[in-house]
Amino acid sequence: MPKHILITGATSGFGLATARLFATEGWHVAGTGRRADRLDALHQELGDAFLPVPLDMRDRDAVMETLGNLPGEWNDVDVLLNNAGAALGLEPAQECSLDDWDAMVDTNIKGLLYATRAVLPGMVKRNRGHIVMLGSIAGNYPYAGGNVYCGSKAFVKQFSLSLRADLLGTDVHVTNIEPGLAESEFSIVRFHGDTEKAASVYEGTSPITPQDIAETVFWVTHRPAHININRVEIMPICQSPSGPMVRKGM
Repeated sequence: MPKHILITGATSGFGLATARLFATEGWHVAGTGRRADRLDALHQELGDAFLPVPLDMRDRDAVMETLGNLPGEWNDVDVLLNNAGAALGLEPAQECSLDDWDAMVDTNIKGLLYATRAVLPGMVKRNRGHIVMLGSIAGNYPYAGGNVYCGSKAFVKQFSLSLRADLLGTDVHVTNIEPGLAESEFSIVRFHGDTEKAASVYEGTSPITPQDIAETVFWVTHRPAHININRVEIMPICQSPSGPMVRKGM
């Protein structure tokens, strides 16, 4: 019997690449997304190995009802990939859009919590499963304009470690994957559809690709049962952590 992975935000970027990889490896993939046309296209591509789940991760009642009651064998979730998330804007806190802040909190934090709470009781009952978070190096190294996005990813890091503590004594695994500079639709969303501005972020670099992250998700979920990978921090070779910033002349 195939194993089952549930991927939030499966219609683009990391989620899409992971859906394709796991389906190729014989897994059954349930994927959420707000864009029904993209879910339908992925269903046509992957066939019966893919279950489209139209869903807005910000809607608590819908998430709890839908993900807690997937049809038949799909409800036995072996891996949950909490991938849905967004970075919006780069304005300093005093100039930011409150709508952007709300959207990031609602998706990056609340949506992740809802999905985890919906599937976790089943994993504990079956005494097997793996919760994989898509965090970010932004949760470790803040940057100007990152304010709420960085804060949301710091939350994901601490929630992942705390969740692991709650699950001690079970065979349910928890991993937080923390990518650095990665090229997908991320920057297009951040800059509200400005493709030129988004492309400029990656000029002259060799960023992480969605396939790189999909392969990382596959690796962490295929370790021996007695091993838990707590965190994986990934940067392209063209990127490194920077020290605290100093503004001279003040």
